[in-house]
Amino acid sequence: MELRQLAVLRELGERGSVAAVARALHVSSSAVSQKLTALQRRAGVPLTEKRGRVLGLTPAGVALAGAAAEVSTAMARADEAVARFQNDAGLPVTVSAFHSAGLAWFAPLLNRLQERGGSTVVCGDEDVPRERFAGLVADYDLVIAHRVPHDPHWPNTVAITPLLFEPLDVAVPVGHPLAERASVTVDDIRQEPWVTGHVGFPLAEAVNVVAAAAGQPLRIVHRINEFFVATSVVATGAAIALLPRYTMAPREGDGVVLVPFRDLRVGRQIDVLSRPEALARASVRQVLAELVVVAERR
Repeated sequence: MELRQLAVLRELGERGSVAAVARALHVSSSAVSQKLTALQRRAGVPLTEKRGRVLGLTPAGVALAGAAAEVSTAMARADEAVARFQNDAGLPVTVSAFHSAGLAWFAPLLNRLQERGGSTVVCGDEDVPRERFAGLVADYDLVIAHRVPHDPHWPNTVAITPLLFEPLDVAVPVGHPLAERASVTVDDIRQEPWVTGHVGFPLAEAVNVVAAAAGQPLRIVHRINEFFVATSVVATGAAIALLPRYTMAPREGDGVVLVPFRDLRVGRQIDVLSRPEALARASVRQVLAELVVVAERR
């Protein structure tokens, strides 16, 4: 039974005529009659009867109208519960991030929320191939994802909040001939050995952008997703790599220097993905707003 049909039956019992119900619900009398007919067909027993020139309720109709009032009350309580849930800024929020974003942003995000008495955040690390990020919104309220600009866009089934475009610079070991340069060109690195991520992950796709600009395949000698491990390999002089400028820049003592490209724009777009309905919750919106601030400051 449809809620609208039950509501029409209840109104008929209280208002006494089809015309009065139509006026109250701002619909035509024929629309009221159609809903009553459909409801009676579903119930399998007569719900209304003619009483002179007006339509009244049978005993079965009276009983169902009473149940309709209970249903309406339950729906009102459900609506109130949903409203309280959506407006409660203190409810927990689940957030996932790929490793470098989690390393850069989880701690400052948690600190900001703790200082402001905000929502509790439950963090998770999910370093997955690009095509799997959108599916994570089924398990997390907010998913920090990344892709290179030429990758397919995120599906239109998810809400997208852009965080930043992060350049990817050439990581070379200290003492390398390119380490003292202010910038490098594609020609400078076309013959170098490379360490990059596994196929399907955004950083591997970024190296493909460099190869396309070079007009030849690059010599990939290592495939490592974890930036700390890749950095340690670069520091030995065994290969060079692309590393994020902001979220995963080498630290002093790592033995690695970042040098930007002069003739190529290469980087990754970092976005927050979510189900559209998740953003109806005040707690999710609060965490997302703080995350935007953290990303901008970093």
